[in-house]
Amino acid sequence: MSSILIVDDDSQLRQSFDRLLTEEGYEVRTAATGEAGIEAIREKTPDLVIMDVRMPGISGLEAFRAMRELDPKLPVVIMTAFGTTDTAIEATKLGAFDYVLKPFEIPDILSVIEQALEAGRFMRSRVEIDVVPETAHPDAIIGRSQPMQEVYKAIGRVAPTDATVLIRGESGTGKELVARAIYQHSLRADKPFLVINCVAIPETLLESELFGYEKGAFTGAVNRRVGKIEQADGGTVFLDEIGDMPLSIQSKILRLLQEKSIERLGGREPIPVDVRIIAATNRDLEAGLADGRFREDLYYRLKVVTIELPPLRDRRRDTPLLCDYFLARFAREMGIDNPGMTAEARAIVESHQWPGNVRELANALQKALIFSRGYPIRPEDISHAVSNSAGQGAETSEVTDTALRQWVRENLVAGGRNDLFSSLIDRLTYVLLSEALELTHGNRTRAAKLLGISRPTLHAKMDKCGLTHNGGAEEE
Repeated sequence: MSSILIVDDDSQLRQSFDRLLTEEGYEVRTAATGEAGIEAIREKTPDLVIMDVRMPGISGLEAFRAMRELDPKLPVVIMTAFGTTDTAIEATKLGAFDYVLKPFEIPDILSVIEQALEAGRFMRSRVEIDVVPETAHPDAIIGRSQPMQEVYKAIGRVAPTDATVLIRGESGTGKELVARAIYQHSLRADKPFLVINCVAIPETLLESELFGYEKGAFTGAVNRRVGKIEQADGGTVFLDEIGDMPLSIQSKILRLLQEKSIERLGGREPIPVDVRIIAATNRDLEAGLADGRFREDLYYRLKVVTIELPPLRDRRRDTPLLCDYFLARFAREMGIDNPGMTAEARAIVESHQWPGNVRELANALQKALIFSRGYPIRPEDISHAVSNSAGQGAETSEVTDTALRQWVRENLVAGGRNDLFSSLIDRLTYVLLSEALELTHGNRTRAAKLLGISRPTLHAKMDKCGLTHNGGAEEE
């Protein structure tokens, strides 16, 4: 459960936040002054701080500076009234994750909170490399094959430098984890690490998200806004799916790499920024150059250092290690004993092509573990999981219903358990929740909407299932 500290002298606002965020499944603490907020962090570091700018005693800006000294990676969201926007912008330049104007809409603040918590997790949660599969952290890069040894060497060589890095590889090979590993072993590891997915953000919003805007730059721009690149000054920006970035924004990224400066939308003065760029793509950039979808000058600026992630079919030696890792991890998350796999099931796993790479393997093993009913995973469990994976195409509702009925029938025939009904419901709930979270990339608000339930209900069911969205090993 993520913990959030609210620092505001308005007791009614603190109570409202406490009630709202507790219902959303967060652990909440409050403080009425900046000094009390600093002391609360000394006692126990939260996952996120939401703090007002104007308070009795020291200001929110002064409190923010003190909090940064205590924990440079602690994400802080600043709240401000319209008249104190400049102070909030100053805090953002100093490293605050974001600022919100009072009064704010609940969905908007919840979205900012989720983004800030995810950014904090990316900065704090270390990516383990080449560790024992059975005891590995949820964020781990698993593999001992020669292609993966080359990846490890590349991470070690490039991490201590400020060189721009381009990470290439098919979907599901682990590009985001490699980017985080580079950041965490870099000289900028105590500075911000911000992830921008160039596909997930609509083109009309991507430019303002990256570079910010000046007051009056467009309809609705009622105040200046600092962009993500400016927020990350001194740190690292990971541009995921850069092969899909619009040409108009590619030119601005090129300027950033060449001149170490940006311009906000509607601005005329260059703003110097010191950020390291790590980019990733599963696209054929050379084909993009040929048909004019990707700038040649940006292409050469990005590939100062290129790390190629091998597809799983080119490192089959790692498949048994990955199986051991995922089975141990998912069994731990589900609160069940790890049943292992039969030799025949392992043979099927090792012979399959896995077009979706490590992500597809993880999904298949998770499904197989759920449907194995506590017994060692058999060949038919693997075949069933693979045939239902996204990479194999969607099945009709009739086939899906048949498979579900077969699973229920097998459990009923096996019988012998007083808690069979609740056990099956829990298993099905786990599948529903985990699939919804995966489809929404961990966005709990969207997952709840997808399932047709409220966020509090989602959180309650996640707690009951022992399910947390901590990212996955070698997921893109």
